[in-house]
Amino acid sequence: MQPVEIMKDIFWVGAIDWCVRDFHGYSTPKGTTYNAYLVKDEKIALFDTVKKPFTRNLVENIGKIIDPKQIDYLVVNHVEMDHSGAIPEIIELIQPEKVFCSPMGKKALIEHFGREDWPFEVVESGRSISLGKNTVDFLETRMLHWPDSMMSYLREQRLLLSSDGFGQHWATSERFDDEVNLSELLGHAAKYYANILLLYSPLVQKLIAKVQELKLEIDMIAPDHGLIWRRNPGKIIEAYDEWSLQKGRNKAVIIYDTMWQSTESMAFAIARGLSDTGVQYKLLNLKLNHRSDIITEVLDAKAVILGSPTLNNGIMPTMADMICYMKGLKPTNKVGAAFGSYGWSGESVKILTEALEEMKFKIVDGGSKVKYVPTVDDLKICEELGRRVGTAVKEM
Repeated sequence: MQPVEIMKDIFWVGAIDWCVRDFHGYSTPKGTTYNAYLVKDEKIALFDTVKKPFTRNLVENIGKIIDPKQIDYLVVNHVEMDHSGAIPEIIELIQPEKVFCSPMGKKALIEHFGREDWPFEVVESGRSISLGKNTVDFLETRMLHWPDSMMSYLREQRLLLSSDGFGQHWATSERFDDEVNLSELLGHAAKYYANILLLYSPLVQKLIAKVQELKLEIDMIAPDHGLIWRRNPGKIIEAYDEWSLQKGRNKAVIIYDTMWQSTESMAFAIARGLSDTGVQYKLLNLKLNHRSDIITEVLDAKAVILGSPTLNNGIMPTMADMICYMKGLKPTNKVGAAFGSYGWSGESVKILTEALEEMKFKIVDGGSKVKYVPTVDDLKICEELGRRVGTAVKEM
């Protein structure tokens, strides 16, 4: 991939990872990018680096614009290894005058790489530096999604280098939002938000409020993953505002696993009940859907219905995995219900209900439990459970 000039004398010099398929538990079937940005000015600055195996790509891209040794400043917006892995080799190559980072960024870089001798310059929110024609304002965004995270705003260009905010895991030859299908792009952005930032939704709200308070005029948002927002950066800000409020829409997700299709029959019956109330639903079999795709569906749902047969006095391993993942991301403002079949002990519904209660979901009755194969009457009870969940959704 060639470097791309995104604004006058500002270049994307990152790397495209077409082959990555898992990002610490998040499925990336269409790969990702590691975005880095080079600003040519009186002082030349490189903003972030790339994952270590792509160091050569970064150096080659920079070399097509300038001699890398001409770089004066390295700005580290985020210390996670997909953006900092190349830092030791880059610092060795360019010998920067200064390495700008947040207070927590300096601590993390020293702890990770063991190099206290790098020319650190700690910057906090409100601090600015001049590159010449360009002024860089720094905005700390702690826990979005690491303690060290910050964003860099090039004031004169109205360009926000947003680190992991507003990104997507999507490998493409295109670099800008107006070069791809917007609906698909927002789908990737929603999955990114659901799996990376959902837990930090209250902090996202604070960030949006801070941007409004500072009256930042933003003509372009350049994240560290995926496409750059140049046509309408307000679109992704609006989406983050909506997602972080977690209001949801009239939609339920039925997440289940099944052994001999008894629990699956119950899931289909619950779906029929939901349909009777006019609530949209998604049936998500855990054997066929990845946890990260399921949590993306949870993002805008008002109800989560969990189903599992009882296995060894517990629940199916796939469901245990899903619950663990969901608990960590802390979705809120949801209605919850549980169902399942069993042969002789029947603990699964109780376990699922307790998990939903722990996540502070509003529980719709005690769930539905069936021994062996559900009868016609059993399935009618499941349909009624679906109707009760649908009613609860529409009352939210």
